[in-house]
Amino acid sequence: MVQKVIVVDENNKKVCLKEKNAVHIDGDLHRAFSIFIFNKRGELLLQQRSLEKYHSAGLWTNSCCSHPLLSEEGSEEAESRLRDEMGFSCVLKKVTRIKYNLHLQCGMIEHESNDIYQGVYDGEVVINPEEACDYKWVSFSEILDELTQNPQAYTEWFKYLLLETPLGSELSVSITAQSVQRDG
Repeated sequence: MVQKVIVVDENNKKVCLKEKNAVHIDGDLHRAFSIFIFNKRGELLLQQRSLEKYHSAGLWTNSCCSHPLLSEEGSEEAESRLRDEMGFSCVLKKVTRIKYNLHLQCGMIEHESNDIYQGVYDGEVVINPEEACDYKWVSFSEILDELTQNPQAYTEWFKYLLLETPLGSELSVSITAQSVQRDG
């Protein structure tokens, strides 16, 4: 079955549906979501994308990312995808929406209107091998160091979101505050 994504205008209003591969070749602006899961120690859950992915295969990225489908809205869609890819669910909070237009090494384009969600989870992770081949929990300071020292090991959107937007510092401050509240 050919997967379609929602192509949008600059105001995130639906324009049409288009085949996912074609959108990434043509560079159409389309809806996406990215999930950042932290544990109670403030470590970020990263996944290594499956080696079978048609782009960015084997690269490390945020906890989960995908494109919304027509059947679900908002955080419900993100929670469903998290459960499918990483084998768990948790409460997700929408943090922001970020637009970007990134050219991937494979020649494809990630031009996305990306809703960013974060959550806290401390249980078991059971990855779906069709989506991810590994996972790890990493402190926020370690991941920022790793992104600058070994950038080729990470997806373009993950590097952009953490290094080129205020999101990296916002997530860091948010999770630090959560850790302090739990400890206090």
